[in-house]
This record gives sequence, C-alpha cells and structure tokens, in this order.
Amino acid sequence: MSKYPTYPTLYDDVLQISVTQLKKWELLYPNEVVGGELSCRGNKNDLDSVSITVYNLEQRYVELDYTYNNENRNYKVQLVSVSSNLGLGEIWYFLCPETNKQCRKLYFINGYFYHREAFKGCMYECQTKSKSYRDSIFKTFSKSSNCLIEVTKKYFKQSYAGKPTRRYLKLLKKVNQLKDTV
Repeated sequence: MSKYPTYPTLYDDVLQISVTQLKKWELLYPNEVVGGELSCRGNKNDLDSVSITVYNLEQRYVELDYTYNNENRNYKVQLVSVSSNLGLGEIWYFLCPETNKQCRKLYFINGYFYHREAFKGCMYECQTKSKSYRDSIFKTFSKSSNCLIEVTKKYFKQSYAGKPTRRYLKLLKKVNQLKDTV
C-alpha cells in the first residue's frame, strides 16, 4: 500500500521577516523608534500587510501589528545584539517569543511570526526532493567543477599556436553538456 502524501508547509514559500531586511530598510537606528509596513499582497496567506515598528531604546524590540483571518494581532519580538567576533560592531537577532531562541529570520505560519522550530511538519523545499535526485545534482555539480578546476590549473594550455587545444575544447564541451542537464 502506498504512503499518503503529507504536503508539508515549505519555509521557502511563506512570508519571512529577517534582520537583514530591517537593516536594508534602515529600521535599526540607535535610540529611535522607526516604523514601516510590509505589503503581503499576492501571497497565499490571509494577510494584507504587516505594520513593523522597531523600538531601539532601553528595551529593544519589534512590534508586529496585522490582521489575520479578521483577527487583530499585535505582539512584540525582542531584539538582541551580540558583539561581532571581529570586533566590528554588533550582530542583531530576534528572540522568538515562542521558543526563546535567537534567530535571524521569522517565518509566518499559522498566523504568527516565529522561529522555524516553533512549527511542526514544515520543511525546506530541498528536503522534499528524493535522495537520488539530490545525489544526481551533486554528482553533476562535482563533475563540472572538476572540469573547471582542471582548466584553471597552473600549467594547463588552453591554446597552442593561437588555436584552442583539443583537451581544452573537450573539457569545455563537457561543462556545457553538464550545464544543460541541470
């Protein structure tokens, strides 16, 4: 008897908020309260937009305000900064309200923005592929990278007397064939 498909929720397909996005949108100014809005139109979610307000005062947190399934939701996600191991500033993290874990991304699943470990039965898209598929992709990649490494070796001759060598043409052809299969 065959196995019933589970159709897990994919992290790649859901709405995400990351610390990198907050920096890019210039919402992490020191000693300020800065706000913005994340538009969610065209998503599978029952969500139109998310109002994001970053409080970077004595207490550092992000306030998320949105409507999900005709229910208003407003909650805070703490921000934590850790000094860089290179001594070049701070690295920011969210502190998930559900799991109390530091994370760089929050995923919107079942109406809340939480760390990925707060949700059961969710996967990344690459985890849904079969092992043989992943192995074939890896083998193809390693073959093409081996050809490219050989071409860039120190004493490899790409041309002789102004013409490309047969070995170079053969390796180039192999790389192009491998590109077409992927």
